[in-house]
Amino acid sequence: MNTKLTIQERLKDLRVNDRGLTLEQLAEATGLARSTLGNYETNDYKDISPFNITILARFYGVSTDYLLGLSEQKNHPDAEVLDLHLSDEMLDILQGGKINNRLLCEIVTHNKFRRLLVDIEVYVDRIASMEIDNLNAAIAAARAEVLARENPDENDLYLRTLESACVQENDFFTHLVHEDIDAVIADIREAHKKDKTTAESQTTAAKLKQAIEDAMQFEGSDQEKQLRIYCNLLEIPYDDMPPEEFDAVLRWLRRSKVLQSVAAKSMRGKAQMTHGKGKRKKK
Repeated sequence: MNTKLTIQERLKDLRVNDRGLTLEQLAEATGLARSTLGNYETNDYKDISPFNITILARFYGVSTDYLLGLSEQKNHPDAEVLDLHLSDEMLDILQGGKINNRLLCEIVTHNKFRRLLVDIEVYVDRIASMEIDNLNAAIAAARAEVLARENPDENDLYLRTLESACVQENDFFTHLVHEDIDAVIADIREAHKKDKTTAESQTTAAKLKQAIEDAMQFEGSDQEKQLRIYCNLLEIPYDDMPPEEFDAVLRWLRRSKVLQSVAAKSMRGKAQMTHGKGKRKKK
């Protein structure tokens, strides 16, 4: 799992995950060209103007340092360390690069983390210890009274009920805290399924299936659809490619011995592929 997003990943994460926007919607909202915004999210694209960075930072409500990868803080680039009440040991850990700070932030900002922390505080500070001790003492007194009055068999239902009602403080809070942290981690794990900065959760077969389904949503020649599939798998923005780049990508793909074999079978007797702008099929 990566702990730091690239500039391109930050821009795409803000657009898709934070705002739920398409490139077209973002272009309309910011006044920047759709092709330009698409290029900014391409891994090998580095030429982003300071003016456009400022526009995007203002639109998303984040700092320019965050967009440029200079800070992990979106909205509080100048937060005073003193105000955070962190110990020197904690600061050393956060700055040491030995833990996943991003994952730590996800855990702490989860809506169920406060409950986890409260339950830990109750146990660590022995806030409920007296109540548990009083409960166990009352149960023990009732059990002693039953033994003295009834002298029941050791397997007597009422006697065993009183015995099982005693609360072991360590066991109780271990179970309680375990439930809390399990809920937090399960939610974060689910959220990471679509996170490209984490370990791959999608198999090659699943990626290929999705790429084919996406390509089939466009009207165009079989050759165009085939190239769309390759572009989807390689995360190449097909619709933004000018004709010269289209031809260059074709030449590059033709170097693959695997694709040469597939192409020889699938394109036999068909016209040569030319760059066309297929239209998305209406659902």
